[in-house]
Amino acid sequence: MKPCVCCLASLLLAVTAFAASPDSFDWPQWQGADRDAVSKETGLLKEWPKEGPPLVWKLKDLGGGYSAPSIAGGRIFGMSKRDDKEVVWALSEADGKALWATPLDQPPSQSMPQGQEGPGCTPTVDGDRLYVISNGGEIACLQAADGKVLWHRSMIQDFGGRMPTWSYRESPLVDGDKVVCTPGGTDATLVALDKLTGKAIWKSQLPEVSSGRPSGSSGGRRRGPASSAAYASAIAIDFDGQRQYVQFLAKTVVGVAAADGKVLWRYDHPANGNAINCSTPLYHDGFVFAASAYGAGGGLAKLVKDAGGNIKAQEVWFAKKMQNHHGGVILYDGCLYGANGGNEGGALVCLDFKTGKVLWDQRQEERAPKGSIALADGRFYYRCENGTVLLIEPSTKEYIERGRFEQPDRSKAPDWAHPVIANGKLYLRDQNVLLCYDIKAKQPA
Repeated sequence: MKPCVCCLASLLLAVTAFAASPDSFDWPQWQGADRDAVSKETGLLKEWPKEGPPLVWKLKDLGGGYSAPSIAGGRIFGMSKRDDKEVVWALSEADGKALWATPLDQPPSQSMPQGQEGPGCTPTVDGDRLYVISNGGEIACLQAADGKVLWHRSMIQDFGGRMPTWSYRESPLVDGDKVVCTPGGTDATLVALDKLTGKAIWKSQLPEVSSGRPSGSSGGRRRGPASSAAYASAIAIDFDGQRQYVQFLAKTVVGVAAADGKVLWRYDHPANGNAINCSTPLYHDGFVFAASAYGAGGGLAKLVKDAGGNIKAQEVWFAKKMQNHHGGVILYDGCLYGANGGNEGGALVCLDFKTGKVLWDQRQEERAPKGSIALADGRFYYRCENGTVLLIEPSTKEYIERGRFEQPDRSKAPDWAHPVIANGKLYLRDQNVLLCYDIKAKQPA
């Protein structure tokens, strides 16, 4: 009995040592701590100097890829393609010094040119472990300290997954004892794995029956089964006392029960006709918002439970003015902020959350073209695909810019990796390059 107690105590100490302190503001997974691209950090610059915030350090040998990093416990984690291998890597948060790099599998063959540079998954850090998904669908659990692979499963070989056209780009969701991911197979649309062992807890099957697409829905050829995976990452929500996982699939947004994977509801309208659904859904107070480009748009649905306990997603509004490609959408002070536009370009827009009314649109002024977005301390960090980085003050009336700079050492690829904010720093990843900027406001003497 005593040896077991000692082992448990040692394990708890190790996890505690790795966990962030109460004063830290880590970014431990895709879109931050709560998967909403919002940091709770304060004391940041409200306005940037003309040349932008000071650059702390720069790394130029990451390898290719579009994945944004995650940051936890003094380490920076990410994925890249190096020497025709996908690798998971860790850096020191203090100075960017390389700590370890672990190879996974070989990148899959992909006919489309976009994304061939490398993986798009942001590692998910949970205590002393991290979880990743390769382009080829290998989900792996690694030790955060040294990168040792503890277990791995194949979403294709083990769960009959169907690889999307641009390969898997999902960042795994860790919730309680489960790791949730999206093979997109007929028998396993989503799966929940035991985070310690990788064993399947449940497999969720999406019936191939449409709930009907509302008038005004995006047309086009609906590629593949409804259960096929797209490129979004799932979120966890609590609705009417029940834990759910919400994911944007190839043809629909679904909510499944966290306990057993049962499909509870679906909302088809935000999905586009090309099955290129990339942006993470958003949940607030019983409402789900999701959006995609390629002629689709964004829709708000209210979750409603009937007398029999069944849940339906009832559409409240749908707007073509929020065709969010993959830069993300943020809810702030009753408004939705995000880029409207696909491959043709686009711009930052602001919509009323309750009605979908456009409050302002940057398409005409062209000061904030299509990009990705994050929020911290009352300011938006907006990264344009062309390399311009903006600091924006939220406003329901107009676009208010509080700073801009041009990212140095630009690659030839679009800047698709989202901005990351952690512990007073702004991180920008551009393929082989990682830039770290100091955005902490100076304290008065």
